[in-house]
Amino acid sequence: MSLADRVAAFDASADRALEPWRDRRGVDRVFHLASTVGDFSLVWQLIGAVVGLLVRRDWREWLVFAALIGVESLIVNQVIKRMFRRTRPTETGDPRFPVRRPRTSSFPSGHASSAAFAATLLTVWTSWPWAPLWFAIALVVATSRAVVRIHHPSDVVGGLVVGLGLAAIALLSGAAATLG
Repeated sequence: MSLADRVAAFDASADRALEPWRDRRGVDRVFHLASTVGDFSLVWQLIGAVVGLLVRRDWREWLVFAALIGVESLIVNQVIKRMFRRTRPTETGDPRFPVRRPRTSSFPSGHASSAAFAATLLTVWTSWPWAPLWFAIALVVATSRAVVRIHHPSDVVGGLVVGLGLAAIALLSGAAATLG
């Protein structure tokens, strides 16, 4: 079985597993909302502003966090996604979930990448007791993209890996040195 066949089988299996969640009232709304607030990393920018300005009271840290989220998005959407021309599982997403249709390639999921990236940086910035909250939000945002069917499940997994990798680069390079 080729890699493409394995990815297609994973996507089909994961999509079948997600289908029951698409019709559960309340759960479907959470995923739709998560997908919407994940647009343009809005949820991460809002959390960053609250942590930076209200909790840590350091606008410089907040600006560094906001800038790093912007750079991550630029790298994913203008560099990595251009290397792949993967079509989306549906043209406009699942009709049960009206979402904005991105113009970029389906792979990797930018929502998933920014979620993993932001959760990692927020964990460094706020210390480990907060990590479960940040990563729970990240997993809901990332998973939402497969639930609303604007991304294949493998796009989400790829996005999580890319986001963790970019966070590691930011931390090891010192770009995120002012956080924490």
